[in-house]
Amino acid sequence: MAAEKAFPMNAADHEISYANNSVLQKAVISKVTPMIEESITDMFKKIVPNCVKMADLGCSSGPNTFHTISLAIDTIYGICQQEKLKLPEFDVLLNDLPENDFNSVFKSVPSFIDRLKKEKGDAAEEMCYIGGVAGSFYHRLFPTRSLHFVHSSYALQWLSKVPVGVENNKENIYMARSSPANVFEAYAKQYREDFTNFLSMRSKEIIPQGRMVLSFMGRQNPSPSEEDYGMELLAKSLLDLVAQGIVKEADVDSFNLPFYTPCKEEVAEIVEREGSFEINDLRVFVIDTDPLSRDEQLRDKDLDPKFFKRRGEKIAKTVRAVAEPLFRSHFGDAMIDEFFKRLAQNVADAPSNSIHQRVNIAVSFTKK
Repeated sequence: MAAEKAFPMNAADHEISYANNSVLQKAVISKVTPMIEESITDMFKKIVPNCVKMADLGCSSGPNTFHTISLAIDTIYGICQQEKLKLPEFDVLLNDLPENDFNSVFKSVPSFIDRLKKEKGDAAEEMCYIGGVAGSFYHRLFPTRSLHFVHSSYALQWLSKVPVGVENNKENIYMARSSPANVFEAYAKQYREDFTNFLSMRSKEIIPQGRMVLSFMGRQNPSPSEEDYGMELLAKSLLDLVAQGIVKEADVDSFNLPFYTPCKEEVAEIVEREGSFEINDLRVFVIDTDPLSRDEQLRDKDLDPKFFKRRGEKIAKTVRAVAEPLFRSHFGDAMIDEFFKRLAQNVADAPSNSIHQRVNIAVSFTKK
């Protein structure tokens, strides 16, 4: 299955939309904010264009879409104010798959421009131009040497397709400790091909000394068979539905996620081998993915018998906002509601420390 044909986030502004369930993604962007500011500041010391052209790859929809744009503009605005330079124009290109909810994105543009005007004056309306580019970032998207800055957050863990050779990954839907050795090898091979291709495409589109900042899910352990990926509860929920006769066992056996969580050593090796970029910074960090605030946890954990049920429902809703189209395309519509109910229950019953820590990788590059 090609991920680009079956994997838009849940659209529109409703309870299970991506727009309303992307707190984790916002936390990751906030964590990477200093890296973005540093990257843009360093670039602007060497390149002072009349128009800064930047792209956000895998922009999706919702409140996070314009966060990085605002950050980049604010950083350059501050530099220009301090150095008494003329503020450049900004050509911002938002990319995602054609099925993305671009209508929601573009409806948000006027309010974004209004915020710019309030913060930086009426001239901001003629300072920032925003457009959409539909397509997979595993293909060429932009003209040669046209981009100054590229950003992507929480998109590059998705592969271009399910790896070939994972058919014997029984009762699993991703890499797991019980997966055969060939499954780990197949996933790693597909990731090498995809990430190498991504770097090659961007190397043609970014100007020399241009910058790129990427963040995505990763793992801490170089050995993939020794990591807990948090996907076991998804597989367990599917197998529960098999036991109830709602889902066919053969359909579970033929389902694997087009997804990969690399370690930092893999990322560095692929970048070095591809050769177009220099790594400025490479960080691994962990985000607490618990959807309930720390105050809620401290207040309710020992007092409210429904605490874990509520937590499970919130986590299932977050997963559904991202993954529902993928499960729906493989298993059909009839099982969807029951599947996410089972997931919510399984999350509620699971030890909390096994599902609330998400490893992430952030990398800052300079185009050679």
